[in-house]
Amino acid sequence: MTNIIQALPHEVVQLMAAGEVIDSPAAVVRELVENALDAGASRIVLEVRSQPWRIQVTDNGCGLSLSDLRQAAAPHSTSKLAHRDDLWNIHSLGFRGEALHSLSRLSRLQICSRPQDTAELGYCMTCDRQGRPNTVTPVPMAPGTRALVEDLFYPMPARQAAAPTVPQQTRAIQAIVQRLSVCHPTVTWQATLDGRPWFTLWPGKTALHCLPQILRRIHVTDLRETTQVIDLPEAGSASLYLLLGLPDRCHRRRPDGLIFALNGRPVALPELEESCVVLLRRSLPRDRYPVAFVHLHVPPSQIDWHRAPDKSQVYLRHLDRCCDALKAGIHAVLRHDGEVWGEHANQQRLTQLLTLAEPPAHYGQQVPEEASASNPSGLRALAQVHGRYILAEHPAGLCLVEQHIAHERVLYEALCDRWYLVPLPTPQILKGLSASQIDQLQRIGLDVEAFGPQLWAIRTVPEPLASREDCAAALEEISLGGDLDTAMVAIACRTAIRNGQPLTLPAMQHLLNTWQRTRHPQTCPHGRPICLTLNESSLARYFRRHWVIGKSHGIES
Repeated sequence: MTNIIQALPHEVVQLMAAGEVIDSPAAVVRELVENALDAGASRIVLEVRSQPWRIQVTDNGCGLSLSDLRQAAAPHSTSKLAHRDDLWNIHSLGFRGEALHSLSRLSRLQICSRPQDTAELGYCMTCDRQGRPNTVTPVPMAPGTRALVEDLFYPMPARQAAAPTVPQQTRAIQAIVQRLSVCHPTVTWQATLDGRPWFTLWPGKTALHCLPQILRRIHVTDLRETTQVIDLPEAGSASLYLLLGLPDRCHRRRPDGLIFALNGRPVALPELEESCVVLLRRSLPRDRYPVAFVHLHVPPSQIDWHRAPDKSQVYLRHLDRCCDALKAGIHAVLRHDGEVWGEHANQQRLTQLLTLAEPPAHYGQQVPEEASASNPSGLRALAQVHGRYILAEHPAGLCLVEQHIAHERVLYEALCDRWYLVPLPTPQILKGLSASQIDQLQRIGLDVEAFGPQLWAIRTVPEPLASREDCAAALEEISLGGDLDTAMVAIACRTAIRNGQPLTLPAMQHLLNTWQRTRHPQTCPHGRPICLTLNESSLARYFRRHWVIGKSHGIES
């Protein structure tokens, strides 16, 4: 039998293309709300009904004139591109002119719009399957646009039957709106599901006020934001906005708290995600992920959006410089650098521990004038509590510092800066090492030689272990790791001041000073919080110092 190659009918080609652009109810929402954002909307209302799907998006954007409305659903019709060169100068979320036409082919599409001018009425258009107007009638409406999609996938019954479940789709819709909301924080979002209120997202100046609305148990005081400028060769400059959750305050079991965006659109940037996780892995507890929103603003000429139909994946030039900017931003947020104590802190933790009505302090207040290079935060050691904690005074109140993990942070960063091996006058003899343990010891630079049956001689060791009596046990411990970093963490933990060890006042003060000069003073390398702070204002509230004098002295009127 001879196969005959022939051109597909135009109807089939357009239906296949529409099925790529619109593959789910969530994709419908994505395309419609992106159009609303491109129209400059400051308020977007989403109404979703399931079984069958009915999706309506209403915005207060610039609206469409009657002539533009008639053309809106025609194939490859857009106001955002005109020439070939415009493909490399894209400043909008949508640009292909495919979304509305795809919706006209896969559903029953109605678009109503009124421009932001003196027009007293808007116009409502229903479309046929080619995106042409069926009917256009005048309607009274507020300025803006309302797009209604009904009977989704009715020309594709197989897709209707195999569609994801309603809970899956509603979660996907909510995730799309939430991620767009942090990219466009000045927009108000309202959503209803099956006729009932679903969620509302209120606007703010930056994502700092939006992210806590979409991640539960995250408070605005747990977050820090910074902006880094990126110099791009022959392309001007770009910028990276970072909103980072302090690692001793907030982290997640899954990477759902990591959001990356490019020029207003949530995208997948796996290189940046991996860099973020690696940079913070020694500031978070084991198997936890950071909370971070990273928004890149890059010249359009550096982006190729034509990698995936939904534009969630891109080709981005100078990605290495973006990774460097992310690293600089993380270090800028985490290092104290003059910002140590503030007016708020982890309210839940302190409420549980101290039963205070108000949250105590955390990082954020400027260093007082009495702070110096030797005492960067103005902390003054007062006493040792239970042989475990250092009680210290700072200008805004008091704090408890766990001595072992504070010293562990100091030693870990010192090892990162200076990994130094020294020869042993008498080699350490280890027994029963496996091949993987020998590989690990050699990987971190140690000199390992066979010394007899199941015996190995170690002739060089890391400097902190050289004079320790438990050197052999320490070497066995670090041989169980997988890389140099885990070895440094194990050495720092083993050589740090132990809990229960008495410290003199000068020794406590020295530890506080060196700890405050570390790059990441919030947590130890295992991710445990180091310091618990108590604000003077919380003490005042607890002891009712805001009461009037007569009442506070028990004088009755």
